[in-house]
Amino acid sequence: MKFYRPPTDSVLLDFTARCNPLAEGDAGLDSFFAALEAHAGPWMPNKVGKRRRNYTRAAAVKTLKEQVDVLGDLGMMLLRAEPFVEVTLEILHLPWPTQFWVNANIYPLSLAEAPAHTTEWSRAFVDLIRAWASAYPVTYAHVHGHADRELTDFWLNGPPPSQGPELAPRERLKGVFWLNVFGQPWVDALGRERVLSTPAHHLEELPNGAVLFLTRPTLADWRSEEARKAQARAMVHLRPELDFDSVLRELLERSARFEPVEPRFDPDSAPLFKRVVEFFGAHNQPAKTAELNTYQPPEVDEWLPAHAAPASDVADPAAVTASYREWADVLSILLHHEIADSFKAQPEALTDLDVRLWEEKFPESYDREKIDGKLFPSVGAYLGEMLVRHLGGRWVPRRNVLESQVVVGDRAWLPFLRARRYLQSTRALLDYSLTKFYRAAARHVWRRSAENAG
Repeated sequence: MKFYRPPTDSVLLDFTARCNPLAEGDAGLDSFFAALEAHAGPWMPNKVGKRRRNYTRAAAVKTLKEQVDVLGDLGMMLLRAEPFVEVTLEILHLPWPTQFWVNANIYPLSLAEAPAHTTEWSRAFVDLIRAWASAYPVTYAHVHGHADRELTDFWLNGPPPSQGPELAPRERLKGVFWLNVFGQPWVDALGRERVLSTPAHHLEELPNGAVLFLTRPTLADWRSEEARKAQARAMVHLRPELDFDSVLRELLERSARFEPVEPRFDPDSAPLFKRVVEFFGAHNQPAKTAELNTYQPPEVDEWLPAHAAPASDVADPAAVTASYREWADVLSILLHHEIADSFKAQPEALTDLDVRLWEEKFPESYDREKIDGKLFPSVGAYLGEMLVRHLGGRWVPRRNVLESQVVVGDRAWLPFLRARRYLQSTRALLDYSLTKFYRAAARHVWRRSAENAG
């Protein structure tokens, strides 16, 4: 079973309490597990930790106790493959009281926004957070879209060591979300009367002095104009020194960042550009899509008409061709743990390679001598082997490797020349991508085949 984090926004549940649930033994986590089991429903985790043990309470507690860092902090993860879910649980020994922290991400956020789910899921989130906040001395909790929460730069791990959560000043409140819980320290800092009079869709006091409130009926409505007005009203009420219009304007600007943009990428670069967009957070993906919609990489020109291409000038073409295969195999072996398709030498692996080198800013991050001496010949040979294996090409090796060709039909393609241009800079990885080169060659082959068939 593969656990793959989708490149999308997620539902974020964040919960912090001032306690060590294990101080009284393993049963201290029973309330946490009972609420999760009762309310998670279709996103209930079913695996525990890196070993992917089947979920049971005992397995989770065992894993938590095994994973202790040098400071004595405990942590473990609960997982589900589909929908993809990560629940991180940590018990942190801080300069102020021990912190019990739970962070859950459910992918994609669109599941909770779907009309068929939104009411049921929203109710479950409320019930789950209410149960946790009632069982443990909560400091703060919320449920919201992850990417939008990140834009608030909200500091969840507490104030500097010289302070305690009970001293949290009003200016520390940087955001109001769909679901919010203020524990006793926050209620004391903000003022109980003020917190209890917060304008909200729903507000309730919890048994331990905490206050839970919702800004809108369901999580699906977290970035509409009405939702942003509700968040702004609550924020300005809790921090009256703020200006409503300014707060609302900032929130609406944030909402605009999530407006989807239809991809209209260069067709041959589309698989790569889609992956590049996914590299960015959900709040930046629309803008990156719009940017790449207008970006036109140079047309592939690393080819010659087959009849005009120079013949091989090496003494033993078969031996040189075999060396190219060895270079390509070296790249496959180096990357097969990270790029699954590379070992099988499937064309999709070219996009995987493009993405990996781009993410790492490889041309600027690694020694140029090593890039030119080792990576360049392996990439050129690997690209050429794709044309040989999947498009029926044949190598025509040359003493000057930049002139070495793979002849496919009526064209002689120059994979080493492409690789040389490709590895000059991080921008060149997009300008001269392996993805675009292969797709241009494949399209030409298919078009010529169609013309001949006609």
